[in-house]
Amino acid sequence: MPESFEAFMTTEATLTKDELGRVLSLSTFKKIRKRQLWLKQGEICKQKMFIESGLLRTYRLSDSGEEYILRFSPENSWLVDLESFRNGTPSMYNIDALEDTEVILWTEKSFIELVSTIPAFKCYAQKLIGKAYLADEERIMMNISYTAEEKYQNFITTFPDVFNRVPLHMVASYLGVSRETLTRIRHARVRK
Repeated sequence: MPESFEAFMTTEATLTKDELGRVLSLSTFKKIRKRQLWLKQGEICKQKMFIESGLLRTYRLSDSGEEYILRFSPENSWLVDLESFRNGTPSMYNIDALEDTEVILWTEKSFIELVSTIPAFKCYAQKLIGKAYLADEERIMMNISYTAEEKYQNFITTFPDVFNRVPLHMVASYLGVSRETLTRIRHARVRK
């Protein structure tokens, strides 16, 4: 049994050992190499994943090739393109590995079976949806009301484990600021 997932689910959800075993029995394991694309824009997202180890990013490419990063997903986090997964529609996003990554995957059918048969897992899944909604609201508010300096500080505070693992241009893309602006902010902080 994957140790990270077992430890995470023991603290985050109140699953029995048998329930945890059932959750894993309906899953598959996959290793994603660094720089490997897991989901390509236009494909249908057919699996929900838990990141056991490593780091993934979700991003969109504009027609001109500009990269817009939606999220970073480090170990002990869940990731899915929910609209594509639920509706079977082409994804608007790419998902790739920034590091060698190990994930646990569930199909929609297996995930529905789990929430239908394990009440504690259903409760946990609902909690996950609520947390994701609140995180999205916070991200929107940050983008419309924070200064570039405040966005940067929020990123460092919220994602300290991710900050040192991604290149500066990706942090800038995630924050919606230019690399030059982010460089100025970092230099100003060093001088203080």
